[in-house]
Amino acid sequence: MSGTWQVRLSGAGGQGLILAGIILAEAAVIDGRNVVQSQVYGPESRGGASKAEVIISDQPIRYPKVTVPDVLLVMSQEAADRYAATVRPGGLLVVDTTHVHEVPEVDARVFELPISGVARDELGREIVASVVAVGVLVALTGVVSREGAREAVRARVPAGTEELNLRALEAGHRLAEKGLSAETRGREDT
Repeated sequence: MSGTWQVRLSGAGGQGLILAGIILAEAAVIDGRNVVQSQVYGPESRGGASKAEVIISDQPIRYPKVTVPDVLLVMSQEAADRYAATVRPGGLLVVDTTHVHEVPEVDARVFELPISGVARDELGREIVASVVAVGVLVALTGVVSREGAREAVRARVPAGTEELNLRALEAGHRLAEKGLSAETRGREDT
């Protein structure tokens, strides 16, 4: 995928969003793209607000902060309430319906997917939900290659968890493909 992408990953501390941002950024580097990654989190190690931001571009990146995200992931209700309105009109909002029950109205494509539920129910570990989310974002946007994402997961996750996290990445791809299928069916019905 060419061009410049501004991506914001938001949720609660302890959901692994910083790791997800690092994986996405490293995958972009593997793909030969320019990238800037930053993160913000509250003083709490779990439960407080957390966000990671990644800018991926074929061109030099002149400003290192996300201003208007093209892609926004929200994995907590607080994140949805705080950031949903910031997504670029016509952009992409991905909502983890496991933890977000009220989706704000936005002028964007919205995918409501049970990201944390898939991590918990299919993989037995909700802690890998952030890697499921990376898989979703890669499948929906093509912002980085699937192979770049796999390589970045192998390089960045804790030793001994590589296979679990690679399965989480693939589960995210499958979840996104189901979401795309449902979106296509919905358009055909109208």
